[in-house]
Amino acid sequence: MKFYKKILFLGLIGALVSCVGGYSFTGASIAPEVKTYQVEPFVNRASIVQATLASDLTNDLVSKINSSTSLQQVNSNADVSFRGTITGYSITPTAIGANDRAAKNRLTITIRVVFENTINPKDNYQTQFSRFRDYDSNFSLSEVEESLINEINEELVEDIFNKSFVNW
Repeated sequence: MKFYKKILFLGLIGALVSCVGGYSFTGASIAPEVKTYQVEPFVNRASIVQATLASDLTNDLVSKINSSTSLQQVNSNADVSFRGTITGYSITPTAIGANDRAAKNRLTITIRVVFENTINPKDNYQTQFSRFRDYDSNFSLSEVEESLINEINEELVEDIFNKSFVNW
């Protein structure tokens, strides 16, 4: 029985080693020829401008790529590059309570992302991502804004990363 366990173990190791070329345990599937990336700073074109949102999105995307891939960040001539624009930042009521007052509000952030892959141009895309968080209207936006933005940014960055590098 020990012999079969050893064979099974060696087979699993062999299968894992053969996957190393273009796969990581984060789910990323990146062609081995892709070595570098560039993230241009996000531009905020929303009608309501939150001061740190553009730089936070840029930094969060860079951190995600650094922690989830072996790609090297460069300032120009990258194998893959990202450009992003914040196109929407809005607060809207989502539930009406007593006296026609909002019981819940929704913070929505919408971005447009352009992804260019010079190695595999068929992977290029331009798309819009939008995420939101609801919050109780007993809180002012200034009380919850930072935590809501952090949660939304995390989801937006995950959306960008998955669209760019995860080919399920």
